[in-house]
Amino acid sequence: MQQNPGSFRDPSGSVYETEDGIVRTVNEQYKPHFELLIKSGLYKKLVDKNYILSFTEREDKPDPPVWKMLCVEKLPVISYPYEWSFQQLKDAAILTLRIQHEALKHGLVLKDATAYNVQFFKGKPVFIDLLSFEEYKEGEPWIAYRQFVQHFVGPLLLMSRKDIRYGILFRNFLDGFPVDFIANNLPWSSRWSPSIYVNVHLHAKMIKKYEDTHTEFKERKTTGSVSLKGLQNMTEGLFTLVNGIKNPLVSTEWGDYYNDTNYDDAAFREKGALIEKITEKFKPCKTVDLGANLGEFSRIFAKHSGIVLSPDIDPVAVNKNYLLVAKNKEHNIYPLVQDLTNPSPGIGWMNEERASFVDRAKCDLAAGLALIHHLCIGNNVPLDKVAVMFRKLSDKAIVEFVPKEDSQVKRLLSSREDIFPDYDLGHCIEAFGKHYPHCEQIPIAGTCRTLLVFSQV
Repeated sequence: MQQNPGSFRDPSGSVYETEDGIVRTVNEQYKPHFELLIKSGLYKKLVDKNYILSFTEREDKPDPPVWKMLCVEKLPVISYPYEWSFQQLKDAAILTLRIQHEALKHGLVLKDATAYNVQFFKGKPVFIDLLSFEEYKEGEPWIAYRQFVQHFVGPLLLMSRKDIRYGILFRNFLDGFPVDFIANNLPWSSRWSPSIYVNVHLHAKMIKKYEDTHTEFKERKTTGSVSLKGLQNMTEGLFTLVNGIKNPLVSTEWGDYYNDTNYDDAAFREKGALIEKITEKFKPCKTVDLGANLGEFSRIFAKHSGIVLSPDIDPVAVNKNYLLVAKNKEHNIYPLVQDLTNPSPGIGWMNEERASFVDRAKCDLAAGLALIHHLCIGNNVPLDKVAVMFRKLSDKAIVEFVPKEDSQVKRLLSSREDIFPDYDLGHCIEAFGKHYPHCEQIPIAGTCRTLLVFSQV
């Protein structure tokens, strides 16, 4: 077994990866809390509601300090909060509060409330940390409250009231947005909301007050006694606050992309039919639809692919895609916010705690439909570099080449000098040919575009 690089902070146990799946160890010190999780009926309740991943116990006896070894299903896609749309983060927050609500009814409480405890599986958020529960003790405040504000309340408010792109700052704030940062960046008018004032602005003042004094830790800890009813009311109040945070009504260039293309209906259907035929031939277990926008073609890939990553740079488009996944109950499409010119790097301790997008996106089929001109002309990325990226992801690729005579490329060049003499079909095939020996060219009827299908054989 190999320990997951992101699993070392919790003394209660660790996560290991095996050929068969995921093994989560439970250490002796966490035994009382884990037994209560099971005996109280909370675990079964959460599994029945599809809130949490289930487990089976391994039969082999572990060595101390490990007490139990649990086998957990390995999720097909791992994503992080800085790759989520507004609604994804909001759904993860609501799930966390629902779990806290159930835990309190069963005599337990969440000891942490990080967004990294949530993943997306079959179109819905799911809680993955089986060791996040501990016995509730009368009078103790919710130790994870500040973390919930930093990981959910603050980022959602900033995305809603300031700019939807605040979500990307999770890359910098691995432990959640600092409360004073949230307070300082929210508009002044947010202070007129009692719930925002209490959970953010007053919260920030209290943190600063304690940091600026020499009050002993023991004294601080005994000043915040909260009853069970008080914790339940807090949970309900946070639920009302989070549920009331509105999705920012913004429109972006790519969020409305399909309403502004040079495809007529026949050409669009032709392209879709070609994509489906190619995907059916390859039968990939995993496809990455780079620059997926609203996921129109991700849904075609999904017909003949086990799972489909559906990343796009535009958080509005990704949000719409995610809402479609939820509405249609699509279990194998995973929308993500991703800038291919600056993809998610490996971050955290030793740059290994959270894996890079490129490492997580390795697949059986990489697709770039109506993408290459944005990379090459919109972002000055040479064709050779684009080809290298595709090869790192997969040994099969579908690339839609969009020539200079296409109206979308003309629009890109309308406000800048054409410094791209090598941007043409021949140079594209040559660049990709260094990595893919076989190339099939398929003109898209009714357009000047060409589908290029690259493979090793």
